Amino acid sequence: MPPKLFIPGPIDVSAETFQAMCQAPIGHRSPAFSELYNSLQPGLKALAGTQDPVFVSTCSAWGSMEAAVRNCCEKKVLNCMCGAFSDKWHDVSRRCGKDAEALQVEWGQIITPEKVHKALSTNAFDAITIVHSETSTGVLNPLPEIMEVVRQFPEVISIVDTVSSFSGMKLEKDAWGIDVMITGSQKALALPPGISLMAVSERALERAKSISQRGYSFDFIEFLKNHEKGMTPATPAIPLFYALQHKLQEIDKEGLQNRFERHSKLNQKVHDWIYAQGFELFPPKEHATKTLTCVRNTRDIDIIKINQELIKRYNFTIDVGYGKLRGQTFRISNMGDETDKTIQELLDSLEVLLTE
Repeated sequence: MPPKLFIPGPIDVSAETFQAMCQAPIGHRSPAFSELYNSLQPGLKALAGTQDPVFVSTCSAWGSMEAAVRNCCEKKVLNCMCGAFSDKWHDVSRRCGKDAEALQVEWGQIITPEKVHKALSTNAFDAITIVHSETSTGVLNPLPEIMEVVRQFPEVISIVDTVSSFSGMKLEKDAWGIDVMITGSQKALALPPGISLMAVSERALERAKSISQRGYSFDFIEFLKNHEKGMTPATPAIPLFYALQHKLQEIDKEGLQNRFERHSKLNQKVHDWIYAQGFELFPPKEHATKTLTCVRNTRDIDIIKINQELIKRYNFTIDVGYGKLRGQTFRISNMGDETDKTIQELLDSLEVLLTE
């Protein structure tokens, strides 16, 4: 049996969610599919804090992140970079042929509203990309405060990655003034990888109409046309739609606030444990995300060997650090369906290995 995943995505998927996928296929242009698609919208809108349409695409979140740049940037995009995934967005922007500029800070630090204001004050940009919860470093950027700045520049379309915060923390897309909010299925939603969600504002749709070469598969206007009929531009991964429907029903039963509080409490449990074990957080404590913990390897342990033993003895696995932080940090996920019991089992297992 594969090890239980305590990595920050993909994360463990429950047997009940897998069972929800095992339904007979339906035509993606049928009334049955439209009913399935439309049933998702209330739950997705509640999680995003929006009244805008939430498009569902059969792709990873990177597909939607590329789509947003293609659809919303005509002049120049400012890429706010503070870790592996926000850094990669700069590369993606350039590969899409966009004029892109980096607003770079050291990994582990936040993007400050002051830096955003200084960059946007040049009036060089018509789009900005921001990662809310930088999964590689565990940093939670001060998104509401950043968006207060961005709203001062009405020509700038805001594109926000909420891949490791969506459904684990309260999000207020409309209240914060976010134009495009993007996430994927494999993190806090606790679904298999394979679908991406895009909540898109009227402003972003209007911008898209003015931009040529949007392509087809990721064209916001094509998504909108199909969304209005309860459909997607192309054949979607229908089993994952059933899984998402099931998960949204579970979330509704748990209650949004209860879900957010559960993630926060489990996150604090991991934080308390790492300090008790002589480790430190990699990001500043006040800017640590709530769905995972990025730990600075202050004890200089062989985290790769520890993880190998964790898999061998307990059939659990954690992350041993992403990219250039491999071995210098390790990451523990507390998102999705985790409980006090499951997190405690992991921490107890790690403690045994650390004391040998």
